[in-house]
Formats: sequence, structure tokens, C-alpha cells
Amino acid sequence: MKVLTFDIEDWFHILDNPSTKEIDQWKKFESRLSLSVDRILNALEDRDQKATFFILGWVAEQHPEVVHRIIDSGHEIGTHSYGHQLAYNQSRQEFGEDLGKSIAILENISGEKVKAYRAPGFSIVKNNTWAFEILVENGIEVDSSIFPANRSHGGLPDFESSEPCIGSVFNKELKLFPINSKSFLGRSFIYSGGGYFRLFPEKFLRYCFSHDDYIMTYFHPRDFDPEQPVLEGLNFLRRFKSYVGLNGALAKLELILDENEFVSLDKAVDTVDWTSVKKYQFK
Repeated sequence: MKVLTFDIEDWFHILDNPSTKEIDQWKKFESRLSLSVDRILNALEDRDQKATFFILGWVAEQHPEVVHRIIDSGHEIGTHSYGHQLAYNQSRQEFGEDLGKSIAILENISGEKVKAYRAPGFSIVKNNTWAFEILVENGIEVDSSIFPANRSHGGLPDFESSEPCIGSVFNKELKLFPINSKSFLGRSFIYSGGGYFRLFPEKFLRYCFSHDDYIMTYFHPRDFDPEQPVLEGLNFLRRFKSYVGLNGALAKLELILDENEFVSLDKAVDTVDWTSVKKYQFK
């Protein structure tokens, strides 16, 4: 099972950057979203591949026409939060209000029920797994926020599964699709999206995508926009991670799409035997 997903945010939605942290700051940046999303939609249409698009509520509010283009192209939409804030920096109330706002905007535009969620920066960690309970309370049925490796925004490196499973929080169950990982010398690493995909060489990616049974991708429009401006104020590591490999990323994606068959998240849900998967109890 190879699941194709995109996190729909603009080029300036980089986490942990003081100049782009607050929503009020975003108005000074010119959007490049429409062009970047069209690149993705064209690549998928040419290859008859379908995906799930996790869309920021703020983006949907500013660019409803982009949401309509995604839906009209036959893809599933989910929520990526409203304000693109790290979930572990939010209180329960803040998280719930942000989530509810994003769902309401997306459902109002699309006329469809929003069932899937992904946290900005995969920011579900040990201390905020209560977020899963709030997801269920808001009608979310599927989550793809678990990053089973160390990362700058947290992650759950002790999570034992890189395959679909069920999470249980206070007797509420949620279907979980973690990011897939590979092990090398006792350490887990990721290759299926973001800066990792842009950094790794094409030959290595082709091998991984063709040999792994379960893959959960997570691409962004900015991953395929080599002409985007460079944000000021980023340290060397953040700048490298944000801009490495932009020139060749679209060609890599098109090659991977040519050589592999992907499904959207809603189709993946239908293929899993949920009676036989692992179940995890979160506190």
C-alpha cells in the first residue's frame, strides 16, 4: 500500500521561524500556492493518480478556488489545522478551536465531510496524545500525524509501528497511518516526503519506493517550486532543510509516480483489515 498525500500550505509556512509564526505576518508575503498546486495536479492527472490533500483552513479561506480545483480533480481533502501552529504548543482548548475552525471552513467550501487530519510538523508527541481524543470528538476518523522517528518538531521515536494501526484514547478509537520509516545501523530514518525526499538521490528513492510494502508520503507545494524566495532569519540548518533539492524534486516525483501505483488515504482505509492491526492505548 502506497499512499499519496500533500500538505497544502504556502511557501512561507515554515515552522519555528519568528518572521512567519503568526497569522498576521502572512499578509505581507505574496502567495505562490496556485501555481505550485497546479504543478502537482497536472502531474497526477497525466498519470491518473489520486491523492489526499491536507489543507490548511487559512489557505482554504484565502484561496477557496484551489480547494475546488483539488476536489474537481477527484482528490480527497483533509485538514492540516487552521493556523499551522505546532500542536504541542497549544492547550486543549486552542487545539480544539483551531481544528473545529479548519473543518468548518473546508466543509463549507467542499460540501463534503472532512474525515482526515495531519498535524503541522507532525507535532504529536508523548505529552499531547490527548489531541487524538479531540480529533475523534470533532468527527475525524483517520490521522496521519505520527512520525516514528526523531525530528526537530518532536515526533514519536518510540512508536512501534510504521504501518496502519488503531489508536485508543479514553475508549475512543482512531485509524492511524504513521509515516513509514527504514532502519539503518539501529536508527530509523524517513525518505517519503519533505526535505528527506528532496535530499536523497533518485536511485535510492526509486529502490525504496519499489521495495517497501507500506509507504505514507507527505509532499508540499513548496517542495516543487525552485523559484520561491528564500525567507530571511533562518539558521544554516533550517535554510538547508527548507531549500535543498528544489530544482530536481518535481522530476523525482514524476518518476516515482511513473514507476509506482498510489492510492488516496480514503481508498487506503478501505483496503486495511482493521480487525487484525495493532492497537495502541494512549494516555
